[in-house]
Amino acid sequence: MQIEEYFHAIDGWGLAGWQLEQTLDAIRRFGVACGDAWVDQVDWVGWRRRWVIAGTLEEVEQVEAGVLPEDPTLRDFVVRLRTQHRRLRTEQTYVGWVERCVKFHGLATAGELEDRHVGPFLAHLAVERRVAASTQRQALNSLVAFFKETRGVKVVDVGEFAPTTTPRQVPTVLSVAEVRAVLAKIEDPILQLMARLLYGSGLRLMEVVRLRVQDVDLEYRMVSVRDGKGGGSRRTTLPDSVIPDILRQVEVVRDQHQEDLLAGFGAASLPMGLSRKVGAAVKDLSWQYLFPTARLALDPRDRTMKRHHLDESCLQKAVRRAVIAAGLTKRASCHTFRHSFATHLLENGYDIRSVQELLGHQDVQTTMIYTHVLNRPGLAVRSPADLL
Repeated sequence: MQIEEYFHAIDGWGLAGWQLEQTLDAIRRFGVACGDAWVDQVDWVGWRRRWVIAGTLEEVEQVEAGVLPEDPTLRDFVVRLRTQHRRLRTEQTYVGWVERCVKFHGLATAGELEDRHVGPFLAHLAVERRVAASTQRQALNSLVAFFKETRGVKVVDVGEFAPTTTPRQVPTVLSVAEVRAVLAKIEDPILQLMARLLYGSGLRLMEVVRLRVQDVDLEYRMVSVRDGKGGGSRRTTLPDSVIPDILRQVEVVRDQHQEDLLAGFGAASLPMGLSRKVGAAVKDLSWQYLFPTARLALDPRDRTMKRHHLDESCLQKAVRRAVIAAGLTKRASCHTFRHSFATHLLENGYDIRSVQELLGHQDVQTTMIYTHVLNRPGLAVRSPADLL
């Protein structure tokens, strides 16, 4: 068969695993679209299993070589973070700030870092780099965590430094009409569904990206947010309007998951401790991401092929384009949907405590920033200019 001969031919071209898998998917989709009979004669699962495994051996070796930093102190720091089940992104952020501090002071290794090095580095970020207050706090938290974990101290004296101060800003909020206009301009149905959940459930960007099938309770109209910001969990409302689309998306995930299982894959990406706890259930549909990627990827933690969630940049870019296409003059992002969710609830008469629980704020003062809508001109105060 010509297709099989072609597959054997490109097998020796030295292509990467993702290129081989992409070729396989493209030819299969072409055959299905044309309705050709040869589609049923090709061992798609066999070729996929062969190429995914064979094509990623080099990737596995590269990842294994770079799993832990070469610096022994940084390596110890990473190991301690992993024993605490910190997210990979948190690990990368912490290590990144430690490496920047080491480079700023011209040190050879992270083991040479001392408390006195932190203050000048933070002052450099504030004065010369002019970073935001949140960025400086992130660097401070990373370095403090480094000293606590590697030196075994409970208190870190970083000395004096120039703190970055940024006045708290009133969040940008879209009106209901503006939300509707932006959502209508998101063409991809999956990305539009994700954006509707940002607004309809008040989710953060990474919370919607990391949703799993079991996190959406259609019977009770609830969304469970597990391990949200700060490690907390909460439940929030699920809009009735998204339920038909959620059902369709679950079926898409189900079909995709069945293909993964037939190919010898299908394990969900979970924290190491949880993976051992759930055992064989790690391959259940309930643990799969609700918005998975189109292809398998190598898990940097356990170096196995898994289907991860969509990259958050896909949704960010779609929302950015939609805001421009809708002709909005406001500077809006994915997080603006969450601001609008909270503000519209208050406008509709819900109490601040209920909104606090739905947003997952530990302190009600954080939620109070949305009360600016209650005394916004036009709601309770009439401008004297209208009397002229």
